[in-house]
Order: sequence, then C-alpha cells, then structure tokens
Amino acid sequence: MSAAPGTSNSQSASSVGARATSSEPGTASLYETDDDMDIDEDDPDYVPLRNQRDVDYVTDESDDEYEEAPDSGNDEEYFDLDDADAGEIELLTEIIQEEIAGEGSDSDEDEEEESDSDEEVPAATTHTTPLLLSRNQLLRLINTVGVGGSFRRTLGTLQRGVVQDDDDEEEHRYLYSRRRPRREAPPLEPVPNPVGRDLVESGTFGHPERRQSRINQTKKHARRILDRELGSTGWGREKVNSSLLKQNFYPEDPADMIIQYPQRCYSGQFSADGTFFFSCSQDFKVRMYDTSNPYDWKYYKSLDMPYGQWTLTDASLSPDNRHLVYSSMTHMVCLASVDRDAESTPQPLDLSRFGSGVPRRHRDYGRWFSVYSVRFSGDGREIVAGTGDNSVYVFDIERNQSILQIQAHHDDVNAVCYGDSTSPHILYSGSDDCTVKVWDRRSLSDGRPAGVFLGHVEGVTYVDSKDDGRHLLSNSKDQTCKLWDIRKCTSPESARSVDSTAYSQSWDYRSGDYDLTNWQPHPKDSSLVTFRGHRVERTLIRCHFAPQGSADGRYVYSGSQDGKVYVWNMDATLAKTIDVGKATEFLKDREDDDDDHSYHWGGGYHTVIRDVSWHPNVPMIAATAWNGWGSSMGTCTVHSWNDGLEEDEGFDQKGRRVDPQLNPDNGEAPPTRRTRRRRAY
Repeated sequence: MSAAPGTSNSQSASSVGARATSSEPGTASLYETDDDMDIDEDDPDYVPLRNQRDVDYVTDESDDEYEEAPDSGNDEEYFDLDDADAGEIELLTEIIQEEIAGEGSDSDEDEEEESDSDEEVPAATTHTTPLLLSRNQLLRLINTVGVGGSFRRTLGTLQRGVVQDDDDEEEHRYLYSRRRPRREAPPLEPVPNPVGRDLVESGTFGHPERRQSRINQTKKHARRILDRELGSTGWGREKVNSSLLKQNFYPEDPADMIIQYPQRCYSGQFSADGTFFFSCSQDFKVRMYDTSNPYDWKYYKSLDMPYGQWTLTDASLSPDNRHLVYSSMTHMVCLASVDRDAESTPQPLDLSRFGSGVPRRHRDYGRWFSVYSVRFSGDGREIVAGTGDNSVYVFDIERNQSILQIQAHHDDVNAVCYGDSTSPHILYSGSDDCTVKVWDRRSLSDGRPAGVFLGHVEGVTYVDSKDDGRHLLSNSKDQTCKLWDIRKCTSPESARSVDSTAYSQSWDYRSGDYDLTNWQPHPKDSSLVTFRGHRVERTLIRCHFAPQGSADGRYVYSGSQDGKVYVWNMDATLAKTIDVGKATEFLKDREDDDDDHSYHWGGGYHTVIRDVSWHPNVPMIAATAWNGWGSSMGTCTVHSWNDGLEEDEGFDQKGRRVDPQLNPDNGEAPPTRRTRRRRAY
C-alpha cells in the first residue's frame, strides 16, 4: 500500500481521523473524529495509537506494500512502559499473539491449499486487511513486557515488510541488538572495608589481634587468662591481653531471661555504670531494674507519664543516676527522681516554654509538636530534644524553660545526642530529611550548622556518639548504618547546594520492604564505613557503639525488623547475630483467639528489635522489642555469653519468663490494649 499524498507531521489529529475514515472498505481506522466514536474495540484491526506521527495511511492502491507516514526523525526512540497506556499495551500484545498463533497453527493447511487457493478464490477475496502498525510501533512492541522472545523473530521481519525464512535470521539479528540494556543495581560498599580495618589497626576501636601459634589460637582464652593471672607478660602486654579478652565474648542466642510487657517496648538502656536498666513501654510506664548484679536483676520501681500521647518515645538517665527524663508524642516531657522512696509523680517540663513565660505554640498537623528523642547533658543540667516541628530544643532544668531552639532540619528530627559528655556545646541531630548535622552552640548566631553529613538516601532513625568528640554512628531507613568522622563533614555552604532527598525512594518504612534494586548511592557520601544486613522497617530502629569496658569498643550493633541483633566489626564484616525471635517463639501460642489486634496491626507474628543495650561491664545485652501477633506486645530479652552452652549450672535456668515486676510467668498471656489506629514511630 502506498502512503496517502499530502500527509505531513503538522496535520492535526482531526485531519488524520478524517483521512483515515475516508479510506476504502477493508481498511481500519486508527484515529476517530469526535463525531465518529462508534468503532467496535473488539475488532482485531482496531489499534488505539497515541501519536499522530505513528499513523500509517492506507489505501487500496497497492496490496503488497506499505509505506510509513512521515516521521519526525525519532526512529531510535524505544518503547518506555512509563509512556504507554496499559490498555494499549495489552491490546497490541493480543493482536500480535493472534496473528502469530494463526500463522503457526495453520501453516500446514496453508501449504496444502496454497496451489488451490489461487484457482478457486479470486485474488481480491484473499486479501486480508493488514495489521496497521508502523515500524516504530513494532519495535516498541518487541521491547514490551508480555510479548516474549518467541514473537521477536516474526516481529523483526514484519518491520521490514517481508516474511523472512529461518535461514535469514542471522542477517536481521541487528534489528533487536540495539535493545536498551536492563539497568543493574550499583555496587555496594566494599566488605571488608579498608578504612574500618585501618581504624582497628590504629587502635581507635579496640586492639588488633596479633598472629599466634596454632595451639595458642585454639586456646586463646585460656592462654590469655593464664598470662594475666601469672603476670608472665609485661604491663603493656597484660593490658592488651585484657582488651583482647573482652572482644571475644559475644552475647549469645539463648536468653537468660524474657520480660513480657502488655504493650510494645520502645526503648531500653543500661545506665553508664551498669547499675540500672530502664525500659519504656506503650502503656506510658517506665520500669526500672536494679542491675548491680547483672546476672540477678531486681525490680526497682515504675514511673508514669500522665501527659503522654500514643506512646513513650524515649528516655535518658542523668549521669549521676538521680533523675530520669522521658518523652512522648507531645511537647511535654517528664522529669522524675530515681530514688526508690521519692514521690513517683513526675515533674512536667514544657519544651515550648521560653523566657517570656508564655509557651510558644507550635502546630504539627493540628497539635503541638511531638518529641522523638531526649538526652541529658554531661553535667546533668540540660536536656536536648529532637522534635516533630523540625527543631532541636535545649532545656535548662534549673530555670525550667527552653533556652535554645534550632530550626535544624526540613523534616522530623528523630534523634539527637551530645558529641562529648564533658562538653555541652557540640550537638548531633538526625532527621527524615536524610541528613545528620553537627551544631556548635558557641557559633549559632547565623543559625547554620557547623557541618553536615551527607550519604544517607532515606530518613535517619538514630544517631549515637562514641563520646570522643570525633566519631558518631547513624541508622537509616535506607537499610544502612554509617560511621562518620566529624573532621570529614561537609561544609554548610556546600551542603546547601545539594538536595539531600534527591535519591530517596519516598517509601513508607512502616509497611513494605525497601527496594534495594532501586537504591542509588549518594555522590557526596562522606561516611567512613557503611554497615549492612539489618532491616530498618516498621519503626525507628536504633544503633549503638559497643562499650569500652565489656567489648573494648570494637563493635557497632543494631536492632532489626527481622527479630535479630546485628553486631559488626569495624571493617563492616558481620561478627555476630543474636536471634531474639527464636528465643521468644513461645509467644505464638500465648495470644487470645478473641483479640483482634493482629488484624489492626497487619496480622502475622513478628519480632521487631527496636532498641538494644550492651552492658558496660559484662558481655550481656538487653534487647527491647515489639513482639507477638501483629507485634502488639513487648519483650525485653537478656542475652549473655555462655561459651555456646544451652545451660549454666552456676545460674538460674536459661529462658526464664517473667512479668514486668520480674515475677515468674504464670503461663497466661498478659492483657493487651486494643487499638484501631495503625501508627509506628
């Protein structure tokens, strides 16, 4: 068929429709005018096309050829699924499949009747209405999902207007050799990480292992203890051996004790000296335990939150262990005495209250701002808080008012901490705007940070300081944990020109899995080491540095959505995983069948480790978690080193199940509060 005369790309859609509908009988219309929309879409020759330049103008002047409509020179443009309508793709695919299926199934009959067809049937009646597709459309259809490789050979030959034999396939292989390659995920960070290995070798994070003989390697613990007791090495070597001993005692999977809470547990930490442990639960209670003997916990006291909304979000113990501050989804935080005999009513602290005595009203979706993170300063006189109005607040306890508000980020501030316990001037903050920022309170006249850490491509859930004024750790929804050096942060001027959220997938961490195939590394990533393997989903999962006293500061560790605690070496290699979910499997049989909370929380049995704390003096961790059906309960599991043994005759039986007051479990499921709101923080 020859092209209709006088056609051009400048013609309007209406003129194209008029020309198509005016063609002779036996041809199908590709475009319809506004006055003629009664075409049957079940007609196999009806093909809705998007662009005027892709129309073939057909007449009955020729039965053997066709010619493309004038094109704009974009023959190299390939099909993109984002530019196509789903109905168009499905219809085109069905048409091609019918055409090819018809040719393949009737091929034998066509060969037998080929000689008779020319004699019995006139040529005009054998003419079949051609499939009205241009070359561009056919090439695009080849690259479309749904048209498999079995169709490509026929489609490739159709685009030249002739039917090729199988022997000619090699000549036309170039027709689909230009297909756009599938984008591969960028390579991840190197493991082991050479920067992290250099940090260990330098002694910044623990002491490096030295080569030992084969006998000493297999019995290194016994050998080092023997050398320490006999004093057979010098003072320097004895100190190193003691540090190396700490590094090799990992807490293990079997739980020493399992504390069951009626509601989810959001936070749990040991005090700096290891004599206290506190946990924050969704029932607005902070429960404190005496851990002077870490292998024999004693229930201490409980503190209430009278102004709480939704849940307790965080808590911090003062350096002298005399006061505890804890927060909720409101601008009010509570300060309570830790003394067992002290009045349990907490003192409210209004973060929106400044020097004028009149609270500043901040609105966050119709209510005052929420507080996601609180920390005591090193001297215990101030509190720093990260809030839902994108700010960092510093509250003076003695003056009972906020003395500083930093408009820190462009999104919620999920975590804050002090850079050094000896100085209240340096602050760190992590936000959902994918950045970690450093603030120097001595130079805040212009409101700019002292430095910015770029590298995360999703929101930051937690930040933790090594307490050396130099290194900090951050956890993020991009499923990474990163180590930073304050000396290598990006200047505020350089960071201002970078869109920190440009590489974000904007996914909801509260539901669904993170798509790592679409992950793109940040080009301005200034982190030292990146740790992977855990899952930061469902809630704001936390990470920490291992303490110097019990682990020689050699590791970093984090909770995870998959019910495990991940412990990494500083070179990003995985040192240990602690399976909390396995230790609490008995909860699968402990839920009330009539309780409907599993439906409202997504259903299914889940263990989500939200926070983990490593005891500062012994190889023990306490993991606070969401647990049970729909993750509606809370647990705190205590794990210690036991040299791989399931039982220890010197202590109580492992796996003891107790209630929040550490009373033996009576075998009944704790009562749960039903709720119909689905929310996670």
